[in-house]
Amino acid sequence: MGEDSPAARGSYFNYFTEVEEHFQRARGTGLFLLSPIDWALLEGWKNAGVPLEAVLRGIDLAFENWRSRKRKFQQINSLTFCTQLVMAEAKLMAEAGTARRREVQAPFSLDELRTHLAGAGRQLREQAGYGEIADALDRLQAGAESHYADLEQLEQRLTALEEKMAAIARTRQPEDHLFRARRELDLTLRPYRSKMSAEQLAMLERHYLERRLLEDAGLPRLSLFYLR
Repeated sequence: MGEDSPAARGSYFNYFTEVEEHFQRARGTGLFLLSPIDWALLEGWKNAGVPLEAVLRGIDLAFENWRSRKRKFQQINSLTFCTQLVMAEAKLMAEAGTARRREVQAPFSLDELRTHLAGAGRQLREQAGYGEIADALDRLQAGAESHYADLEQLEQRLTALEEKMAAIARTRQPEDHLFRARRELDLTLRPYRSKMSAEQLAMLERHYLERRLLEDAGLPRLSLFYLR
């Protein structure tokens, strides 16, 4: 995609929605919804800095390959089928130096950002053991105006806090809950394991289990991608 492509001009915060809509168009089924596994995979790509353009190209190539086969396997029904091609495109872009820092246009106001940080902090203070993270959110809220000027960096800070929050939640979750979550994940991933490397699977498993941990513990999502 060129400098003037919609993806290049789009907001950093359209990463999830652009991928979902692009996948739906490529698949030809507008009502198709991404699964929890897909969202965990997307979060991993976003956190790893995989360019949106690489994801969209990888999706297109996956469907082109699928349509070119005389004997087609089942319809592509998950982003996991596109993983190898997405990562290959990301590598090509990095080697060619075409991966650019995207313009960040906030789809929310400064006041909405402050409310998001304050609300998450209050929610964390209602549960014991998360006071340090709540304090960090208070500091971010106090400097919200300066952080609003560099939302990509703020998102990185919030991602680090979410990872810390998930680590605390993991130590408190009963062992049988963790076992069930891992078993469900293993069953869900079974059809896709051959499509992904061990490193990619490890990343996906981590993000999926973190999402489950936060949901099960009733903890807030800090990421700005949930401030929509």
